[in-house]
Amino acid sequence: MCYYFPVNKAEEIASHLEWLAPPGKYTKLICGRNFFAAIYYKRRYIRIKEFPINEQINDKELRVIDENGQMLGILSAAKAKEIAAAKELDLVKVSPDAKPPVCRILDYGKYRYEQSKREKESKKNQNVTEIKEMRTSCRVQDHDLEVKVKNVQKFISEGNKVKISVRFRGREMTYIEDGRTLLLKIKDLLGDTCVIDKEPKIEGRNYVMFVAPAGSKK
Repeated sequence: MCYYFPVNKAEEIASHLEWLAPPGKYTKLICGRNFFAAIYYKRRYIRIKEFPINEQINDKELRVIDENGQMLGILSAAKAKEIAAAKELDLVKVSPDAKPPVCRILDYGKYRYEQSKREKESKKNQNVTEIKEMRTSCRVQDHDLEVKVKNVQKFISEGNKVKISVRFRGREMTYIEDGRTLLLKIKDLLGDTCVIDKEPKIEGRNYVMFVAPAGSKK
């Protein structure tokens, strides 16, 4: 995932990263001409789009909309910044690809807060499906298999898909088709709680199958 931070906010970048970056994950900064980029990987995150504001805007002419949504027309960048400053607000370039670019006069701090709040609410209403994994060997004992199946049932009950892998070592590859048999046996033990999302197939030295909660696959 990539987050862009304007160069003039370099002093704030540490606090941004403390908020955005997951603990224990590798975070990398890239410095460009007009931005810093923080890159890291995580399934759940809040994305806040950054726009050029105030002194970052260097276009000759701008189409300007005021804080009440009224069109002020095409103005020079200097004039638009002057109007925003007089209102103690920010000039924000919201449509950089338009001809001329479109800018709005608004409270950027408030805008960012409201955008973050909307995205948090949106995340709450989403059903996030994760792919869990259960690994076993072709020589698994019945008791161990029962424990593993219970773990898969738990993942399924939480609404997650599960990748089930049967691994083969050394000469066990001679009996690789036993992997398919074991995967189908696991599916039978899981019963009607799940469906096969992806049919068993060979991946290197593994025989794998994906299962999903019943009713999730159309």
